Amino acid sequence: MQVYHDTLSLNIIKVDAKERFLSKLAGVTEPERKRKIIGEEFIRVFEEESKKLGGAEFLLQGTIYPDVIESGTSRASTIKSHHNVGGLPKDIGFIGLVEPLRMLFKDEVRALGESLGIPHELVWRQPFPGPGLAIRVLGDVTEEKLAILRRSDAIFRDEVKKAGLAEAIWQYFTVFTGMRTVGVMGDQRTYDYIIGVRAVTSTDAMTVEWAEIPYPVLRRISERIIGEVPHVNRVVYDITSKPPGTIEWE
Repeated sequence: MQVYHDTLSLNIIKVDAKERFLSKLAGVTEPERKRKIIGEEFIRVFEEESKKLGGAEFLLQGTIYPDVIESGTSRASTIKSHHNVGGLPKDIGFIGLVEPLRMLFKDEVRALGESLGIPHELVWRQPFPGPGLAIRVLGDVTEEKLAILRRSDAIFRDEVKKAGLAEAIWQYFTVFTGMRTVGVMGDQRTYDYIIGVRAVTSTDAMTVEWAEIPYPVLRRISERIIGEVPHVNRVVYDITSKPPGTIEWE
């Protein structure tokens, strides 16, 4: 938010709707339903905030073409509903949506951003899913699971940056799998969670290859996550390309 304010002079209002979303998602495990709930609540929050500002006629979104394709079209099946496309409710409190990037792929969006003089750190920032961390927690979403996910993700990002790989990898993050395995720490048996590590290379998000992170870096990532994040005793590395897998697990 500070970067947007300092470089583009935008007056951004931050809304903390965490409890609201967690309440709506309580007990929900099916990925598509989670996305629909988030899409609906996303719009409702915007509607309420708009009224506080005197009302806004249009909602501007950063929808890009891969969002549209994965959310399903007349010629393609639904892979997953993006909160800003297939996850939107039919009734919205705006005259319409403004989506200037809707027909562009990610690499085209970045080229456009560069040509417009938008700061490099904004143009080349990593993609982040609209539904947020809720789709990186497999199954039902709780504050405890989100805390574990955030800590593991921070460690992963720190090690990738230390290794000088941050700009070489298109997108990287951790996943709270919700699965437990038996392990041993010291001379004690453990039965704790598995954290998934995902890193990919791509240009347009339509196809990706898994990133070949050097083994020594993966070792440090694994050791730190298991050593520093409570209730985790195993780390796995996702080596699935797209297709057949999608970038996000849900």
